[in-house]
Amino acid sequence: MSESSNRPPLSLSPGQWSFTRWKTIGQLEALEVHHPLFQATVFIQGAHLASFKPQDESDWLWMSPAARYEPGRAIRGGIPVCWPWFGDPARNAPEVRKRIQTDQAHGFARTALWKLEDVRENAHEVEISLSLDANEDFSDVWIGHALALLTFSFSIRGCQLALTTTNLGNDPLAFTQALHTYLPTSDITRTRVLGLGNSQYIDTLDNWEYRNQEGPVYFDGETDRIYESGETLTIVTPRTGRKLSAVGSDSTVVWNPGPAKAAKLSDFPDTAWQSMLCVETANAASDYRVLNNGQSHTLGVFIGRKS
Repeated sequence: MSESSNRPPLSLSPGQWSFTRWKTIGQLEALEVHHPLFQATVFIQGAHLASFKPQDESDWLWMSPAARYEPGRAIRGGIPVCWPWFGDPARNAPEVRKRIQTDQAHGFARTALWKLEDVRENAHEVEISLSLDANEDFSDVWIGHALALLTFSFSIRGCQLALTTTNLGNDPLAFTQALHTYLPTSDITRTRVLGLGNSQYIDTLDNWEYRNQEGPVYFDGETDRIYESGETLTIVTPRTGRKLSAVGSDSTVVWNPGPAKAAKLSDFPDTAWQSMLCVETANAASDYRVLNNGQSHTLGVFIGRKS
């Protein structure tokens, strides 16, 4: 995989922007949005949303205080993009697995340099679009040719991510993916996820057995589940409430490492599991998608206030 430069090619002149600026954070380039109504930070590496906060509010996303901003290193927190496969390659469907040439989890998009396509601004909203041409440059880890286009839309109402995959190859393309959203909480033991009741899930911590969810999802130690549901969810914490509305998804991943796994994770303080959770809009497990030549699929999520 070739990465000729850490700074991406410019498709727009920064002079055209009123609220958006380039900023170097650690060793990575990012776009910082300072709008009168909200702020946001998007890294070019990984098309990674690291921060979103409306005016006079705390950040809606959780970032690890130990996160490292280095070329080729996944950023811990925010919303990493898992693409064109999710999780352990060996746990993907055969149609997805046959294209993967590595044992690396969660694909290569989250550490690749994306291309800035567009920045659109007005008095109420800012949109940023980034693209990744997954071609022969990635042939050491994946076989295929696809275009990923990720558009971020920020407003006082919330933030929306729309990830569109287009198959540019001649053969059908099977893939899995996730918008790996990290959310903050003041106390994970007093946090719950509403909207997954009466749905089935795969408990990856118990030999990938199927279970039935009854009522809200609570957290008591390590949690790692793939729910067969793309319903609108409400995340309730002691201080805030968030609503996650998905499109193009029939699976949701709910994750918290718990104390034992947290101690083994990179760029993750031992006690940080108490102050975060992941609720991931996904196409995972049996919810993999197949595109013929020229076909596209959009996976999206809108993160808003609890009504």
